This record gives sequence, structure tokens and C-alpha cells, in this order.
Amino acid sequence: MTTAAFRAARDFLLEHSADYEAAGAGFAWPALGEFNWALDWFDVIAAGNDAPALWIVEEDGSEQRFSFAEMSRRSNQVANWLRAQGVRRGDRIVLMLGNQVELWDTILAVMKLGAVLIPATPLLGPADAADRVARGGAKHVIALSSAAAKFAAVDATKIAVGEAVEGWRAFADAYAEDAGFAADAATQATDTLLLYFTSGTTARPKLVEHTHQSYPVGHLSTMYWIGLRPGDVHLNISSPGWAKHAWSNVFAPWNAESCVFIFNYTRFDAGRLLAEMQRCGVTSFCAPPTVWRMLIQSDLAALRTPPRLVVGAGEPLNPEVIDQVKKAWGVTIRDGFGQTETTVQIANTPGQPVKPGSMGRPVPGYSIELLDPLTGEPATEGEICVALDPRPTGLMAGYHGDPGLTAERMAGGYYHTGDVASRDDDGYITYVGRTDDVFKASDYRISPFELESVLLEHEAVVEAAVVPSPDPLRLAVPKAYVVLAEGFPATAETAETIFAYAREHMPPFARIRRLEFAELPKTISGKIRRVELRAAEHEKHADPESRPAGEFTG
Repeated sequence: MTTAAFRAARDFLLEHSADYEAAGAGFAWPALGEFNWALDWFDVIAAGNDAPALWIVEEDGSEQRFSFAEMSRRSNQVANWLRAQGVRRGDRIVLMLGNQVELWDTILAVMKLGAVLIPATPLLGPADAADRVARGGAKHVIALSSAAAKFAAVDATKIAVGEAVEGWRAFADAYAEDAGFAADAATQATDTLLLYFTSGTTARPKLVEHTHQSYPVGHLSTMYWIGLRPGDVHLNISSPGWAKHAWSNVFAPWNAESCVFIFNYTRFDAGRLLAEMQRCGVTSFCAPPTVWRMLIQSDLAALRTPPRLVVGAGEPLNPEVIDQVKKAWGVTIRDGFGQTETTVQIANTPGQPVKPGSMGRPVPGYSIELLDPLTGEPATEGEICVALDPRPTGLMAGYHGDPGLTAERMAGGYYHTGDVASRDDDGYITYVGRTDDVFKASDYRISPFELESVLLEHEAVVEAAVVPSPDPLRLAVPKAYVVLAEGFPATAETAETIFAYAREHMPPFARIRRLEFAELPKTISGKIRRVELRAAEHEKHADPESRPAGEFTG
């Protein structure tokens, strides 16, 4: 019954993939009591299914392909073995693996067992790794052998993937287990499945709790946004350990019965990536803005058969990037907005007109209101808030261990995202910035994202971050930290060409007044930490009479 309800909701979205109005009017989240996505969906579609579910290409040219049926069997073996190692329903497991088949085997296996996953990127250091175990209350750790030292001080069952590690159990032993699996009890759709640490762009990472329905089922919205269909080959560039990896490397493609495609590399090479996309017939491509900005520096025309579907997520995409991809590939990158706390909430969905700079309209299953931060009343520009009546399935259960923050974010019948946007008369929503990032200069409200979008149109600029810089007259002036394209020197002459472009394309009140060439501080998930740049500006301009070394004014 639960499988049928899920399938009906999924099939409705597939049927109306290009009809936004019909999809929004007719879609309803499936009502689920008992539901385990790995058992009640994945294993059902995997039965006798030899179509590729996972395709991994390595930098050295080797590759592996696994069918849906194979992934079902492999995950059953891993589930049986983990049970023999003492993993029980409700146990929490820190999972630190790269893009390798054992990652997907473990995700499915842990789900089948009714245990709880705490994904962790291999980029974490020992302190953060130990923090994940402690704050997550994990009893078990599954990690790469090369990462074992990061967990030296941790008290947990330790399982190593790769070379043997003294004191650690060998994950490879799992594949000697029986390929049949029987659950020990029913899984409730509201049972906890995932504990995700946020990327921490402005503060200490929060611990987001998702259930067996909020992410597996909730990502029907993500499937709809991307436009995935059965048989698609979907490439999403994202590191394991972050929510976006689960979005587009697990739930959205397998909800659609698409193939997850991975190209592993140690150093990003745009030409090689495009060559593999061509060779393997990638039909759907999702990448964060950082990757899109690097791709447009390369020869996009080298990809002779572009993907049918291209989307961007993680941070808003700048119009310049979208324009260049459209010229080269004849397809439009469609932006989408969501958070670790949710699935896709707002997006440019297939078949709909795309307005330059806009991230689209609310997706089916989400009701979005923009609320004035001061009055709490609906406004044409305000905080993006998700209506809780009815509550969308793709919304988190809450912040684990922090009922106060959960109540604060769920106040007044809305989930408050902390992001600001504007809405036009057609219902299209345009991102303005984080509530923490928007600032005032000479009493004008400044959106860093809008100014950054203009700067990225300049040929010398690869990346840019705009923050308020203290000013005794205006309170603050916009300052840009800029990463230069190859071949452009960090000189006063280069700075002046950027200032001249800003004067021509920005209103006087919002114009960039200060500029510095520098690498941008980022979280380990690749998001810009403007909070560090703001703090640096206060320190650099503590003395209003002095000008920091390396800063240009215009």
C-alpha cells in the first residue's frame, strides 16, 4: 500500500513534468504510515532489473557499473553483516566515504536496518570527526581506511573500507553474507533516518534531523525540478557528506529510476569532465556555481551532445553563467533553491519560462510566503518562509537536540529559512541574500548577490564576494573581494577596469567602492564564508584614517 501511494505521487509528477500549473494544483504528498524507502521502493523497482543504477568512472579510465538488482543484493549483504556486527534499529552511524560503491551499499543497508546515518565528508579533520560522533551520539563509524586516524580518540565500533586497519573491522567481509534480507520490524515513515550537519557559513554547524519520509519521499520535489525520467544518466557534482549529495546522487535519481553517474577526479579538469560526459551519454547534469564558473572558462563546445537537463544549486547562479551555457549548449541552466533542512522549495522547472536572475516559483508540495522581517506580514520582498499548513513532507523534523532553535524557526505557522528574496507579479522569486549578508550603505539596502552578479560579467572576474566595509560617512560601503581569471594581474590597472565596469552597470548608491584581490574563504562544502570577510573588514578599517595594504578604491 505504501509503495503504491509513493508510486502514484511519483508518476503524477512524471506525467506533468512540463505542466507547472497542473502539477501544482493536483500534487499531494503521499500519506504514509509504515515506510522504508530502501525496502518498499528501491528493492521493488530493483527486482529483476538489470538497468544501470550506479556508474562510477575513475580518473585512470577504469569504471564500474551496477544494476538496480545488483545494488539491492549488495545492500542486503551489507545489512546482514552490519547486523552481525551489532548494529541495531535506531543506532547512529557516522559514515565517511568517498564516491565509491560501498557508500551507496551502506546507505541502502542502514536504511533497511532502521538505523540512523550521520554523513561526514572525508575532508573533515580529527576534531570535527570526533564532534560528529559526540554530538550525533554515534555508536558506530564506517570510514575509509585512510581516514582511520581521524577517529583514534573515538569510542565506537569502527569499520574500515579499504586496507586493513588494526583494531578496525573489515567492511569487505560483508560481501560474503547472504544476499537475502528480512527486516526485524516495520519502519515508521516518521522514524529518524538522517542527521545532517549543516555547512556552517555563518555559525557553528547545526544538526538537522530527517526522517524516512522527509528526504526519500520529500525529494520527489527535487526529481520534478531536475526533470529526471526513467533511464536518464544523471551526473551531480557533490561531495559525500553533504545534503546535496543525498538530493541528487541518491534520492532524486532513484525516485525516477535514473542512473547515478559519478566521475571521480583529484583535481578538477573541465576538458576531461566534458569528454567523459560525451563518452558516457550524460543526459542530466547538476553542478554548484563554482563548477559552472570553471566550466565557462573552458571550451563548452567540446561537449558535442549536451545534456537534456542542466541545473545549478548550492548558491544562486549568476546570469552571466546561464547566458554562456545557453549560447554553447542551447539549453538553459535552471536554478533551484533548498537547504539541508528541506528538499527543493523553489525552482525553475522544466518547460517553464525562465526569467533572468530568478530562481523560479514554488515547486509542487510547497507553499512559500515572503514575510517582512520586522512586521511578519507578507511582502513583495522578505524572508523566504515555508507554510506549515499543510506541512510539506520535504521539511526536516527539526534541529536535533535543540528544541529552542526548532521552535524559533517554526514560529507563527512557518518554517523561516533565513534567506531573503523578492517576488514579481508573475510569482517568480529572485534571491537577495542571507538575512545576515544583506546590509545598508547610506541608508540603501544592498544585496551582495546582485552586485556579485554584475562583477562576474567582467572578463577578469572568476569569483566575487561583496561585503560591507566600515565607512565613517556612509556607515558602510560595498567592498568586493575578487578572484581573477587566468592571465589577469592583480594590479591597479586591473582594479580600475573592474571599477569602471561597476560604475557603468551598478546604480550609484550600490556601486563597489573598494576592491581587493584574494582567495575567498569557504566552508569545506565550497560555500563562501562572507562572515569571515565582514569580520576582516572591521579589523582592517578599525582606523578610519588608514587604508589596508592591497585594497584599491574607486
